[in-house]
Amino acid sequence: MTSPTKRTRAPGGTRIERDSDGRGDVGLQIGRVARQLRDSQGLTLAEAAASAGISPAMLSRIETGGVTPSLETLVSLSAALGVRPATLLQDLGEETDGAQHVPSGRGLEVVRRGTRRGHTYHLLAAQRGPRKAFEPFLVTLTDKSETFPGFQHAGTEFIYILSGTIRYRHGTESYLLQPGDSLSFRGDIPHGPEKLEKVPIRMLSIIVYDEPELSSR
Repeated sequence: MTSPTKRTRAPGGTRIERDSDGRGDVGLQIGRVARQLRDSQGLTLAEAAASAGISPAMLSRIETGGVTPSLETLVSLSAALGVRPATLLQDLGEETDGAQHVPSGRGLEVVRRGTRRGHTYHLLAAQRGPRKAFEPFLVTLTDKSETFPGFQHAGTEFIYILSGTIRYRHGTESYLLQPGDSLSFRGDIPHGPEKLEKVPIRMLSIIVYDEPELSSR
């Protein structure tokens, strides 16, 4: 049986629907997606809040569903996270009995720090809890003139080339990767694309954390 709902207004005039227990479904969804995006980019709470022009305390309340952001805050937060405002209003797939289904084209598009236009990273799954064991991305690279940053993160990364040809750097080594090739490596050693030999390039990138990581950033 569905619980009765009542309408109310959040700070800034955003209308939300709440269940009878007082929970705001829209606010919880926005907060969950914002946290997934922030974590996927390695941004601390303070960094994301400063970029959005709000306090870390306010961002924390948004991420936990304690408050539903006003339209102005929603726009500022989406810009800070490198997505369209509508992205914060969508959920990441349907989760049933422990499985998470993300239909084609529905992965959340995120902007990795240091990259510019022409590159897309779609997050294909995100665990709903305080710990994460892995993060899978579908990466599309299209701009030959890009100057790439070096990435570093916890855990082990596995990449698999679906199309195109790329020269990929890990530490002092460089690898030429073509469709069907894969590469796995330690994430704490600087790594990243070195040269796009044949674009567009599409690849799967899966980061597996050695131990479930407490997301306290």
